[in-house]
Amino acid sequence: MLNFQKRIVITGGPGSGKSTLIDALTQRGYLCSVEAGRSIIQDQISIGGNALPWGDRIAFSELMLCWEIRSWHAANGCHELCFFDRGIPDVAGYLSLCRFPVPAHVEKAINNFRYAGTVFIAPPWKEIYVQDSERKQSIEEAEQTYWTLSKTYQAYGYQLIEIPRIPADERADFIISQVSQKDFQ
Repeated sequence: MLNFQKRIVITGGPGSGKSTLIDALTQRGYLCSVEAGRSIIQDQISIGGNALPWGDRIAFSELMLCWEIRSWHAANGCHELCFFDRGIPDVAGYLSLCRFPVPAHVEKAINNFRYAGTVFIAPPWKEIYVQDSERKQSIEEAEQTYWTLSKTYQAYGYQLIEIPRIPADERADFIISQVSQKDFQ
């Protein structure tokens, strides 16, 4: 089974360049997960479903949880670095942001399916922030999401490294150099 230290989360608010960074890591040959939220929104819209952040938020959070657990399991057997575009604690952050309690089964999933102890977090970045059909939040909501996720990951025992606001290839270099250090956990 894969050592959990090789499961590395990249999180942050919407529109902070996470998916572009994940794409840069994928192009370098690293195994990377796809973000749950955007994919779920696209699927729900295509089928006329209501498990959406502007619809049934609880159903949306449950689909995100299932997606993230599946992504965690998909990395089993991989002996290389695996990067995750968000992780299971993001579900708790989302629920907190929506002012919903975090159910016991989400807490249990966060504790059972651990990632590397250090998580990379992308800060809000007004210069690249763009709203679209799936990202309807304002930049202020994106900033609040960042702060909520920071608190959430720390509450679950993760240390955070903020990703600098630099081009995606340089961000990828930064992450790889951090992960390559002996004391990276």
